[in-house]
Amino acid sequence: MKLGLNLSFAVKRWIEPERLAKLIKNDFGVDHIQFTWDLIDPWWPEEQRKIMAQEYKTAFEKAGVTVDATFGGLASYSYAHLLAPSEIQREIAFSFFKRAIDLTIELGAEVMGTPVGGMSYDDARNPERREELYKEMLQYIRKLAEYGKARGLKEIHIEATPLITEFPHSPQVSIQMMKDLEGTEIPVKLLIDWGHALYKPLLKEEADIHLWFQQCAPYIGSIHLQQTDGLLDRHWDFTHKDGIITPELIKDAVKRANLENITQYLEVVTIFEEDDDKVYEGMKKTMEYLHRELEC
Repeated sequence: MKLGLNLSFAVKRWIEPERLAKLIKNDFGVDHIQFTWDLIDPWWPEEQRKIMAQEYKTAFEKAGVTVDATFGGLASYSYAHLLAPSEIQREIAFSFFKRAIDLTIELGAEVMGTPVGGMSYDDARNPERREELYKEMLQYIRKLAEYGKARGLKEIHIEATPLITEFPHSPQVSIQMMKDLEGTEIPVKLLIDWGHALYKPLLKEEADIHLWFQQCAPYIGSIHLQQTDGLLDRHWDFTHKDGIITPELIKDAVKRANLENITQYLEVVTIFEEDDDKVYEGMKKTMEYLHRELEC
């Protein structure tokens, strides 16, 4: 099984490129990462952004760490993006995602991953408006695939969430969205998050990782791994005792769906007020645990 690491854990803590690269490689034993836009905002001025991206790229290469992909973080997820009620905001989001593709290339990565955005309360409950925004969102993604191909991007990964205000939000909607995006200039695939897929309050009987993996398997490009209790989207590390995700479940679900070659990026998101050393210890113990239990 392929293990990787999303860099959300490092936000507001380990942000110096060389320090972070050594931490990832030497302390956590990780070779493949997913870079978060919370460390470099795609909106930042291009000239300065390129310098920062190069600093991270150089540090990772020196440490022997490969940047597989970039992924939208907490800041980006706050915005409605391609499903916003305002056309102005949707156009802004299109520009933002093009800049995110630029950042991805600057970091030497080949994949850009992100949720597509979220609808307003009223739009999400209006069937005609949902369909209108959905179709427009698909067109934006097609244009992003065209732009990505021109820039050298290899794939776009869309994260599924359990929220009805977002697309996709269930296994069936995920499959339909992938079918509706067939023929894009570069492949558009799914990113499935364990915590999202097991979120019982919204998904109910569909909060089943076997259901998600087996139905969506042909379209899955990457996976987010986290510990959760299924009651909230926890993004815990694996030191938490109330988690429902076990190594046995991970290995069984991956094997059944034939997803052994898909990288699972640990995505830990902690409150900013958490003690830095506690976060470090949790991450170190978690990666040691996952390496031992999943890579044997």
